[in-house]
Amino acid sequence: MTKLSLKDVLGKIQEELGKREIVHEEVQRDMRRATRLSKQAILFTHQERFTDARKLLTEAEELFTKLRKVSKNYPDMFYSGMVDAAFQEYAEAHTLLCLVKEDRFVDPEELKIPSISYVLGLADVIGELRRRSLDSLRKGDVKTAEKCLQTMEQIYVELMAMDEAYMLVPGLRRKSDVARHVIESSRGDITIEARRSTLEDCMKNLEKIVKLQQKKR
Repeated sequence: MTKLSLKDVLGKIQEELGKREIVHEEVQRDMRRATRLSKQAILFTHQERFTDARKLLTEAEELFTKLRKVSKNYPDMFYSGMVDAAFQEYAEAHTLLCLVKEDRFVDPEELKIPSISYVLGLADVIGELRRRSLDSLRKGDVKTAEKCLQTMEQIYVELMAMDEAYMLVPGLRRKSDVARHVIESSRGDITIEARRSTLEDCMKNLEKIVKLQQKKR
């Protein structure tokens, strides 16, 4: 066995750390980009530019594939905070797109992401569904708004049913508390608009009846 001096040993370690730092910076750049792509995909989904949204998510998926290859040599990088944030945003964007376009949920295996990141991303979908419901109300589409509310409540109830998840998924309780307030606000907005729309329809029908009676005279 070749005898190495301490200087040689530390030199090799320094070289290894230098390579690691380069990889770390590249991973951070890729994860920031993946997060931006997912945020943009959410915006496109709200604009109903579904093809563009899916294209951006495909780009993000390619960055995650690259990450998995890198993590074979540097496994700890797969579990960094920035990677987890990128996974959460990706889960949120993908779930929203599939709900709006295909009326279905995706699962972590389909997205190839950790379950915890999926659950936290799913919780954030509730906020995006509120945004879609408000956009629908502005367009006078109460039916779509009510569908959004129904899905928001479904997500919340299912997350609340995961008792142990609150201990195992950091941040889920806070997100669930926010989600509850979001749902309550959305329910109030939709109820007010539904009543206003019903009243407006009644007024229009009454107006038609009055006109018909006037013509008969």
